[in-house]
Amino acid sequence: MHYDIATMGEVLDLTRAGRLTEATAVLQRKLGGPSKTAASRRHPTMTVSPQAGPEDSPQISGVGLHTLRGQLQRRPASLMSDRLPLRAPRSRSVASETASASGGKTHQMVYTDRAGSRTYHLYVPTGLANEPAPLVVMLHGGRQDATDFAAGTGMNDLAEEHKFLVAYPEQSSSANTGRYWNWFRPGDQRRGTGEPAILAGITRQIMTDHDVDPVRVYVAGLSAGGAMAAVMVATYPDLYAAVGVHSGLAYGTAHDVPSAFAAMRGGGSPGAAGNRPLIVFHGDRDTTVAPVNAGRQIAARLEATGVDTGRVDMQEATTTHNVSGNAHPYSRSVFRDSAGEAVAELWTIHGAAHAWSGGSSTGSYTDPRGPDASTEMVRFFLEHPAPVASP
Repeated sequence: MHYDIATMGEVLDLTRAGRLTEATAVLQRKLGGPSKTAASRRHPTMTVSPQAGPEDSPQISGVGLHTLRGQLQRRPASLMSDRLPLRAPRSRSVASETASASGGKTHQMVYTDRAGSRTYHLYVPTGLANEPAPLVVMLHGGRQDATDFAAGTGMNDLAEEHKFLVAYPEQSSSANTGRYWNWFRPGDQRRGTGEPAILAGITRQIMTDHDVDPVRVYVAGLSAGGAMAAVMVATYPDLYAAVGVHSGLAYGTAHDVPSAFAAMRGGGSPGAAGNRPLIVFHGDRDTTVAPVNAGRQIAARLEATGVDTGRVDMQEATTTHNVSGNAHPYSRSVFRDSAGEAVAELWTIHGAAHAWSGGSSTGSYTDPRGPDASTEMVRFFLEHPAPVASP
């Protein structure tokens, strides 16, 4: 069955709003089946499972990888009616002012090659030293753009502090009416074709035009952008030193729209994750992308360690932080290979929904209560330059 892009955008919007019965009705109409729209209006939300708590975080020490996968996949999809409301930007002008307030300069650019064309914003901080700088490529979520995402994540402020470049590619509405990256389509999951080729081309263009350190190039994203970041590091591990995924999905979990929604609900098996360091953030009350997807990304990454795929030690135990005030408690797990090198981090934010943790309310899909995902991603990235090939 063929699903057009407009249908996909409508269903994604309904799913993001927690109106899952209505989303199902749209798919059923496309299939020609019975509609449940009337029932969904009477019952717009559902409670399917209890919330996962700190005790659901992986607690392992020298356990088999199959045991880890079982622990991480045991958490059910959470479809709760009391989800945290998502914050929309007050206005585009406010988001624009916030994104540009850091002091550097934002360049609006266009990249075109045989695979297609996309616009992108490039933030260049003030006071760059006379040496190659890191580059972070940020992939927005659906219904967002570069200005919105820059304002919501506050990444430009961190670029000023740590002196790195930030690129914000924008999805085209002609490629996807909801401006979602097409992470679930086979043609956009392969090296050298589709959106991976375009995003890699943008990255390389920046590296050509600016003094970028080739061993400190990173990619991160939110939701569909997080899923596409996973695609990029799997298809271009020679280009990106590490990856950050916020509220996203693992590479290879879907091959069309129906399997994408199955993966978002908690189904699907990841493909090869690539061998680059991975940091994952996910709220355990996310009703758009089931929290189980966070664990599946970690399990896939650990399978790719190439050190001892039967046994992976976590040398730093999971710690749960019960913070004061209005901030979300969270659990952080650091996974290390047998050489003691951190290969992955998992941040489970307790009580958080589908939103960028610690973001600014001037951007959409942010949760200012924290922890600060942007700060922690930058810290993780700068700790993980790519290995330098031997001469």
